[in-house]
Amino acid sequence: ASGMPLYILIQLIPAWLRTAEVSLVEIGLFSLVGLPYTWKFIWAPGLDRFHMPFGLRRGWMLLSQLLLIGCIGSLGHCSPVENLSLIAALAVAIAFLSATQDIAIDAYRRELLPDHELGLGNAIHVQAYRIAGLVPGSLSLILADQLPWSLVFWITAAFMGVGVGLSLSITEPSRPATSTP
Repeated sequence: ASGMPLYILIQLIPAWLRTAEVSLVEIGLFSLVGLPYTWKFIWAPGLDRFHMPFGLRRGWMLLSQLLLIGCIGSLGHCSPVENLSLIAALAVAIAFLSATQDIAIDAYRRELLPDHELGLGNAIHVQAYRIAGLVPGSLSLILADQLPWSLVFWITAAFMGVGVGLSLSITEPSRPATSTP
């Protein structure tokens, strides 16, 4: 769930735009939608301030995953020729929501794992992140050869259901109580 949205942005959307004969210049500008990943440290502290239903970490993971499903699925209902600005806005929303999900998952992993397990935990996360790229990078492209793009994007979005299921099944990590002055 963590890695898949990034690969949608860098692999699936450019391929979709190219099949719709969008210019390479416009497709190249889509690389700018990845900026929220670079700037996520700006809103990361806000995630600690606003508690969500299901808990501080789980709540943010679940909210971002549900919104990602909607944004990813909605992409296929846009025409790249007629609605390129709407597609760009959805891509920025996907990047922002995905970066938010990454913040919550990283914080969850840090709170859950003791120091001596962090190295292994991070290694597993990075590998899972890369494996998640196979869905939009290969499966979705194979499906696009046989199915309409509207269906391909909803099928791809459905893979976020794995993250939703995990967010619902895990427990919130315990945190020491903080006192306010």
